[in-house]
Amino acid sequence: MMLGEIFNWRTLLAAIAIAIVTGAVFYSNYLGRKIAREERQKVEEWVEASNSLLNINAGDTKLPLKIIQDNDDVPVIWTNERDSIIDSKNLDSLQLATDANYIHKKLKEFKNINEPIKWTDPGDSSKYNLYYFGHTALLNEVRYYPLVQLLIVALFIIITLFALQSRNRSVQNMLWTGMAKETAHQLGTPVTSLQGWVEMLKEKEGSEQIGHEMEKDVERLKLVSDRFGKIGSTPQLETHNTTEQVHRMVDYMRKRAAGKVQFVFEPQQQQMNAQLSPPLFDWVIENLLKNALDAMDGKGTITVTMKEDADTIIIDISDTGKGIARENIARVFKPGFTTKKRGWGLGLSLSKRIIEQYHSGKLFVKHSEVGKGTTFRIELKK
Repeated sequence: MMLGEIFNWRTLLAAIAIAIVTGAVFYSNYLGRKIAREERQKVEEWVEASNSLLNINAGDTKLPLKIIQDNDDVPVIWTNERDSIIDSKNLDSLQLATDANYIHKKLKEFKNINEPIKWTDPGDSSKYNLYYFGHTALLNEVRYYPLVQLLIVALFIIITLFALQSRNRSVQNMLWTGMAKETAHQLGTPVTSLQGWVEMLKEKEGSEQIGHEMEKDVERLKLVSDRFGKIGSTPQLETHNTTEQVHRMVDYMRKRAAGKVQFVFEPQQQQMNAQLSPPLFDWVIENLLKNALDAMDGKGTITVTMKEDADTIIIDISDTGKGIARENIARVFKPGFTTKKRGWGLGLSLSKRIIEQYHSGKLFVKHSEVGKGTTFRIELKK
């Protein structure tokens, strides 16, 4: 399973992109070195041709002149033995005319990128010229090509991943919606029937108490059906006191928890209002409290704290249970992930969807340590 998670289509896509870019880099470097050698050879031939024309005993001058004329792309600056600039070739004429320091800047640049070519005066070995040269536009383009290709490949991967992620999210949303609405539909008929039977029990002498207790369970089923019915459609949000909503769910879970589990509820304010869908918000709090109970195996403390700042209400639900392994923290909200022997692993995934998509808030693991417990945090806009 671990190998399957590592060697998936995303890994393959990344490997192909890396192979393409790596091949382009190596090939571009090969071309760059080849062009650089040809440019140096070209400058060496140009230097020899230029100086041969100065020799009054020179014979045929056609070849030297052709070599000189053919060098119309490699920029060259040459200096004497005192490092004084003598002349230049193939530099920007406009810059030379308008910027007095341009040639000195280019000389400094050429010194940093290429070893100069030295020509010594045959009549006086103490006199020599140094020819400094830069790169042609072609060589610069070849060297920048891998970077351009890398950006194109990276952009392609980002667009592809975004498209796939959007498609997967859309499919997942359709699955959530279909499953939730079908569940609500399937619950509707037996719940309605149970309500009728409960009314008959309440009217039958000696069964009133049973009828009242069953009515509580039927109301609970109606609430579950209502929650599932609201998944997949935008719920109606109204202003509610979150302190009261959370307090009610803590009391509800306290009555159904084992005697060795303690509940501590610490709100900063008794009135902290936010836009809520009460059935869905209660479902989230219930899911988090149930997870906390499951993590503690019947003993420990669940602490629920609430506070607010300028524009956010913060709810922390902490337990003293098993905690979550570090490698699992990023996976706890994924559909199907669970460490329990029973369950579908949908509770936290649905809770995150409810808080973040329907309430425009945040739900995340604030802190967890194996053997010490976990804290989930909810952030809601006031």
